[in-house]
Amino acid sequence: MSERTRFVGLDVHKSSIAVAVAEAFGDPEDHGHITNDPSAVRRLMKRLGEPDLHLEVAYEAGPTGYALHRQLTAMGIACVVVAPSLIPVRPGDRIKTDPRDAAKLARLLRSGDLTPVWVPDEAHEALRDLVRARDDAKADLLRAKHRLSKFLLRRAIHPPVGVRAWSRAHDAWLAGLTFEYAADGVVVEHYHAVVREAAERTRRLETALVQCAAASPHAELLAALQAIRGIGFLTAVTIVAEAGDLRRFPTARQFMAYVGLVPSEHSSGDARHRGHITKTGNRLIRHVLGQAAHNARYRPNVSSSLRARHRRVPPAVVELDRRAQARLHARYRHLAGRIGTNKAIIAVARELAGFVWATGQLVPMAVAA
Repeated sequence: MSERTRFVGLDVHKSSIAVAVAEAFGDPEDHGHITNDPSAVRRLMKRLGEPDLHLEVAYEAGPTGYALHRQLTAMGIACVVVAPSLIPVRPGDRIKTDPRDAAKLARLLRSGDLTPVWVPDEAHEALRDLVRARDDAKADLLRAKHRLSKFLLRRAIHPPVGVRAWSRAHDAWLAGLTFEYAADGVVVEHYHAVVREAAERTRRLETALVQCAAASPHAELLAALQAIRGIGFLTAVTIVAEAGDLRRFPTARQFMAYVGLVPSEHSSGDARHRGHITKTGNRLIRHVLGQAAHNARYRPNVSSSLRARHRRVPPAVVELDRRAQARLHARYRHLAGRIGTNKAIIAVARELAGFVWATGQLVPMAVAA
């Protein structure tokens, strides 16, 4: 370790930043607070830096995003954004303050015990925010449907036999409902309007996703992922937006862990216990892979739409899909009768994550970066 490296821990908030500095040896020193403003950050770095000093900076990922990281990187200062859930915690430490948090970051940065998160570029972050906005809109739509359906259930009102929920016929039936009390009619009309508005917002965001994805540098990776059965456009764009370059994961198991699909483990001595999946990784990717894994219940098959997607990708990707279908279906058949359908689907989703990782390795780096 160079004695001329200075380690800076920043505890970043909306309006202020607590600063602590650790030299190569000794305890970190408290350097007070500065305002969370680019000019204040620039002045701080000039004050801490010297011609023969190398600065390394760390702060926790949080609601303030990556603007500070991008500013420091542009200034030529090494900066890492660290995962809060993976910061080591000392047992018995019951005092938490901003200066202490900054000092802990500086100390752990010096010892190399911090786990950085992947920082996307601004274009990729914009795509990821659009994917998350669509997911939020979908959740809002589901909540709006639940409010309306549960209100009707409390009134013992059911749609006619043969009318599928939330179809056009269902909408027409809702619009024609009459009630003894005017208040009930107002409530249904309001809830129905909220459902329609939420559905329209979801459609607009999905249309924007298609347009933005077509203009992104990830078009080839998106096409390759969609060549795997069960992975459509929305699943593919979610994986790409959340994970970025799949080549940054050295092994398939590391990608599975990032998604949170690996089993938890508690082992001591000769005892070894493996429990539920960790669920500590990326929630959105885990969700879409779980949905895609249901396709493994059916025998390997190439539908007309999948065949059309195969024509847009290299033969190596098509061969990977053939192997994935055979492997995942056999895996599901083997496990479903032993551990149950739900656990079998999770196991298949974990292996599907491995095939997703392998697909990413077949795409040129210049496209997937």
